[in-house]
Amino acid sequence: MKKLAFACAGILLFLSTAVFAEPHTDAALEHANQAVTHGKAGHAPILVEHAKAALEHTLAAAIPAKGAQKTHLDEAAKELQESIDHGNLGHADVATKHAEAAVEHIKASNK
Repeated sequence: MKKLAFACAGILLFLSTAVFAEPHTDAALEHANQAVTHGKAGHAPILVEHAKAALEHTLAAAIPAKGAQKTHLDEAAKELQESIDHGNLGHADVATKHAEAAVEHIKASNK
């Protein structure tokens, strides 16, 4: 009976980590997409706002993540930080490229 309880607890823990990460990855993807949209329009300050929000959600989603999902979220966080750095310098074009890379990593983390 203890083995069954332990197995059930393990399965629930595994499923709960995905449940906690999903709302954050959805929000991160939404903000990262907005960062790309504003970056393409040349609005570096607004790109930075959305990239910062996307970074916060990406980092929150990475906490319970494991394996390939965690790797993609960590890479997305790096790209978002680069996007923020370049956006703060007014380099909307370079910041947009990093935001686009972040979007791809966030999408890949949901697979």
